[in-house]
Amino acid sequence: MRRLPLLLTTIALCGGLAAFGALDRTGTGVPRPAADTALPAADGTRLPGGRSAPDGSLTRTITADQQRLRQLPADAALWARLGAEYVEQARLTADPAYYPKAEEALHRSLALAPQANADALTGLGALANARHLFDQAREFAEQAVTASPAHWPAYAVLADARTQLGDDTGATEAVQQLLDRRPGTASFTRAAYDLEQHGRTDEARAALRQALDGAYDPADRAFCQYQIAELDRNSGRADDALTGYRQALRTDPDHTPALAGQARAEAALGRNDDALRDYAAAVARVPLPQYLLELGELQESLGHPEQAQEQYRLLAAEQRLAAANGVVDDLTLGQFQADHGDPAEAVRLLRAEWARRQNVLVADALAWALHRTSADAEALDLARRAQAHGWHNALFRYHLGTIEHALGRTDDARTHLTEALTIDPAFNPLQAPLARSVLATLR
Repeated sequence: MRRLPLLLTTIALCGGLAAFGALDRTGTGVPRPAADTALPAADGTRLPGGRSAPDGSLTRTITADQQRLRQLPADAALWARLGAEYVEQARLTADPAYYPKAEEALHRSLALAPQANADALTGLGALANARHLFDQAREFAEQAVTASPAHWPAYAVLADARTQLGDDTGATEAVQQLLDRRPGTASFTRAAYDLEQHGRTDEARAALRQALDGAYDPADRAFCQYQIAELDRNSGRADDALTGYRQALRTDPDHTPALAGQARAEAALGRNDDALRDYAAAVARVPLPQYLLELGELQESLGHPEQAQEQYRLLAAEQRLAAANGVVDDLTLGQFQADHGDPAEAVRLLRAEWARRQNVLVADALAWALHRTSADAEALDLARRAQAHGWHNALFRYHLGTIEHALGRTDDARTHLTEALTIDPAFNPLQAPLARSVLATLR
């Protein structure tokens, strides 16, 4: 049985959220992964918003640790910390070339201290999560927990891995263990994501506000403000989201996700010139596939196909670079192929992803790819599975309604397309107009 009531009781006790009541990314409608939340460094330092060291410079921290290791090459704990820093640097810069460096450092730590080395095992788990090797991440995290049951960072890695693997109960239990050991940014943000996935958006917001209340570092605060804005944006409150993203940027001007979020909200509000400018700035900082896809779809919706294709080419190049450094991301590539490439190739990629992990993100993506190849009967079951948690996700509802429409299930299609546009009328610059068009014919 799920332990969400216990999880929320722990939040209330830890931070005074006594009034939960009934006690929970992005413009494209693509839900943000749990791994988007902050992963801790091997020494226990939180790294949520792009900062690890007191001086705010992860690059300088890495350089200092490299220099110390030249003097102390047998320091297993220092190797583990360096490995975790490389993982974080890869996340911040979208440069997967740091992953092999992280792997080498973490295995060096494990070789020097093979027994009960929870720091290295946790770092390897975080690295595996970053590479989307979620089975491996779960194994490393479980080994770290066995080695040191009080080692809270391992539960963060375990929660992320189980979430991505579709282990619903196991993910909630890991979040609960994390809350019990370390109530703070890393735990409350994961609790919020768990709640949001189960349709408990108000409670997710309360958990994020609890995280914000306890955050003092500007990067931590910006991270929490950004996540709250994401809830607003994915609920169709673009004005509130824009305010939240701007607040996060005032707190930490270097917080690139908030810059991309600002572009997302501007696009939803029809401020297309501002959105194009901010997307371009975000991509220049960190060329994440998600940002490239969102910018490309916005450009395509505005009648600029050549500029859109340039973003899609860059996305493909980023995916190839990631794969060369050990990242397995058939989900993102499959989603892209379904809408902007070869739907049959999308089905192949997403069937492989589904074989590895059966979570709602993959269920929805595979359902949509199957629909794009006219395999709607098979797609319907998967689209329904994507709704199993009750996530208020406009893109999921749109996909389900479109598949039902293709199968002649007019009443169901009308219901789910209406729900998609009610949740977020601007969930995607290309697909939201299609939803309105189809719904108009059904009415």
